[in-house]
Amino acid sequence: MDPELEAFIPLLPKVDMTDVAGTRRNFDELAATRPAPDTSGLEIEDRTVPAEPGVPVRIYRPQRARGAVVWLHGGGFVFGGLDAEHPWATRIASDSGAVVISVGYRRAPEHRFPAALDDAYAVLTWAAEHAHELGIDPDRIAVGGHSAGANLAAAMTLRARDEQGPPVRFQLLNEPILDDRHETWSARNFTATPWNNRAIRIAVMDYYLGSRPATPYAAPARATDLSGLPPAYIATAEFDPNRDEAIEYAQRLLQAGTSVELHQWPGTFHGSLAILSAEVSQRQIAALCSVLRRALAE
Repeated sequence: MDPELEAFIPLLPKVDMTDVAGTRRNFDELAATRPAPDTSGLEIEDRTVPAEPGVPVRIYRPQRARGAVVWLHGGGFVFGGLDAEHPWATRIASDSGAVVISVGYRRAPEHRFPAALDDAYAVLTWAAEHAHELGIDPDRIAVGGHSAGANLAAAMTLRARDEQGPPVRFQLLNEPILDDRHETWSARNFTATPWNNRAIRIAVMDYYLGSRPATPYAAPARATDLSGLPPAYIATAEFDPNRDEAIEYAQRLLQAGTSVELHQWPGTFHGSLAILSAEVSQRQIAALCSVLRRALAE
């Protein structure tokens, strides 16, 4: 493991999947301790996207933006939110030059699949329909997210294709959880890795699905047809149970004719890019922003 990251492992908060409320508080408290991000040069606005129910979003507008990304936070469908995602959304908007529409989707277990996906897709549809108001090109809208948010982003591209919905320019999937079956080598063997391990991913998928069988919209790795999807950037962490299914998904997208940039970050673990002092984290974040900037500028 990267020595800069390894030094922080004893300081990481414990993830107790049996205490959702307590772990949410821990996540929120940790997020509150981070330094306030530099928001200069950004116009930031909280809105509610009309849907049933309404979906809270936080919009970050850089100057002279042409494209946008509908951004979905991580947290295993259970944790996270607009405030916790604020530093990341700010950084992405500032460094990529894209309008970032950060989505406060409904969380499990109170709201199981497909609630989060319905919220995310409603925001994508709204963004396309209100592109002029947002000051963006409707043909330059990407989707992206971390972990569970990356699952939602991948599912949105499948749904948009199947329903002839809004055109998605690009999909940015960072450390995605894509499969409910937990059968890959990394999903079976990473039982004690930091922040995410086999037991945690099983628990979050159980919270998300409940008793419902998984469909490709809940677990995109189950999709048998990956043709006609937008280009992708997929990033994986070496010590992450999500690693192998993301690599396999990238390979299947390539075989279906989709252009993919796949980046496996050595020495990292799930969510370790939050350790901003580490050099590898800085490179990870810079890569996310750079690839998004290129995708929306082309």
